[in-house]
Amino acid sequence: MSEYQAYRPLADRVRPEKFEDYIGQEHILADDKPLRIAIQNERLHSMVFWGPPGTGKTTLARMIANYCNAQFLSISAVLAGVKDIRHAIEQAKQFQAMYQKPTILFVDEVHRFNKSQQDAFLPFVEDGTVFFIGATTENPSFELNNALLSRTKTYVLKSLSEESLVQVLKHALGSDRLLSSQKIQIEDELLVMLAKAADGDARRSLNLLEIAVELASIVDDKLVISRETIEAVCTQGLRRFDNRGEVFYDQISAFHKSVRGSNPDAALYWYCRMMDGGCDPLYVARRMVSIASEDIGNADPRALQLALNAWDAVQRQGIPEGELAMAQAITYLASAPKSNASYLALKAAKQAARQCGTLEVPMHLRNAPTKLMEELDYGKGYRYAHDEPDAFAPGATYFPDEMGEQEYYHPNERGLEIKISEKLHRLRTLNRNYNK
Repeated sequence: MSEYQAYRPLADRVRPEKFEDYIGQEHILADDKPLRIAIQNERLHSMVFWGPPGTGKTTLARMIANYCNAQFLSISAVLAGVKDIRHAIEQAKQFQAMYQKPTILFVDEVHRFNKSQQDAFLPFVEDGTVFFIGATTENPSFELNNALLSRTKTYVLKSLSEESLVQVLKHALGSDRLLSSQKIQIEDELLVMLAKAADGDARRSLNLLEIAVELASIVDDKLVISRETIEAVCTQGLRRFDNRGEVFYDQISAFHKSVRGSNPDAALYWYCRMMDGGCDPLYVARRMVSIASEDIGNADPRALQLALNAWDAVQRQGIPEGELAMAQAITYLASAPKSNASYLALKAAKQAARQCGTLEVPMHLRNAPTKLMEELDYGKGYRYAHDEPDAFAPGATYFPDEMGEQEYYHPNERGLEIKISEKLHRLRTLNRNYNK
């Protein structure tokens, strides 16, 4: 076997096999947690591991197989199909017949399988042929079939803290699997730099360490990893964003809620986090236009125009030139008075339109461009508002007769809507008192 064929990444070589060596995920693997107790007592069940990359999903699945004395079969939904699933099932049946021991079928990136592929597991999970463990970086509620979810227990794995990543790196440095004959010397603060660059991903931290070892200098028969080396290997590190994935929607949600909550500082932070991760600034610009109408509305109509201007600036100038326009719009939207009155009015009107069906337009609201339509009383009784005092016709009706007059829009007592509220209150009072 060639040297290239024999190579295994450091993350795979130092993969822990015992709970004592597994770092992180204490919320599900502490001594008193149900999953830890079940594994140690060899009580297997099918499960889904949901978490960001490099949080130990594959490692944990392998550990469970070791503790439960089970055969471990692994397939990747990126490359496999129904044929591969059938082959794995046949292997599980043969193993069970020969050794009377269970099989764990580990499916990495299970969210990549379509509905029919996911359905292929169901009868074999149901009859106990395999214990299914799926790993996914995406929200199982959206990506996995309900039938499969109902037969599994979902465990959420969290990004590793910087302290945990430093432990991972120190464990690797103390291992005889680092493929280095020399003693490795690296300062603790440089390990912290690697941990920061890895951004919660243990696999990434170990990959960076392996590169650093390859670039290290030999001093007095030691491999010395310098600050310059660490800075070089960490240069290309990007924060997790995963465009259109779970992290994407979490961060855009945090951005939107920060603007809605009138916190310009947090809104700018989440914007910068998304940009740092490679988000399309035009996506954020489009969301800002929605925010301007949904959460600010007529409390400050200038917000919508400013959001549109920022969108236009980014399209014309690109990034980074358009970033100042984005920052100006973000801070303005977050600081502006808030009103969702237009949003709520729209929801109420939509519901009424659906519930009331195709009610006819009242005759006095119809146009009468032809003589026949005039003869049929189209437009009869319509009061032209501009001919009335203050350009308002008190008592005039504008809804279908069967509905009566409705009120959907209720301005808030904030910003410009204070004046709008006062005017509408006066006009609605005139309407209510007109026929008294």
